[in-house]
Amino acid sequence: MEIKTIGIASDHAAFALKQFVKKYLEEKGLPYKDYGTYTEDSCNYAEYGHKLAEGIERGEVYPGIAMCGSGEGISMTLNKHQGIRAGLCWREDIAHLIRQHNDANVIVLPGRFIDEDTARRVLDEFFATDFEGGRHQVRIDAIPLK
Repeated sequence: MEIKTIGIASDHAAFALKQFVKKYLEEKGLPYKDYGTYTEDSCNYAEYGHKLAEGIERGEVYPGIAMCGSGEGISMTLNKHQGIRAGLCWREDIAHLIRQHNDANVIVLPGRFIDEDTARRVLDEFFATDFEGGRHQVRIDAIPLK
């Protein structure tokens, strides 16, 4: 995967995990842009999901890492954008498949259900896996609404 600056976003429920992700990226020497939230104060995950998606669509960042309590709300938000393929991951094999088969450009982590060690392994797998193309490209081409 070709990595530019990585976009990250979370809500309050995943703020602590996002702080870990920032440390992980810094340890790997990977640049990132944080689209918020910036505190543990209660907030709306959709606001930050849209900001991340728009950053990817504008070409500011690629890929993205998003987090909320379950991972579902911010996934739903991200996937409303036609250019986004966000996949919810809590296991390495899922991270592998969302890249290999779905060409996911955002990995979503469930902040209340994943520990830091698991998050590290899932992110390592996501970044190490390339899109396979071929028959999978036809399926991806069918995703956007016309």
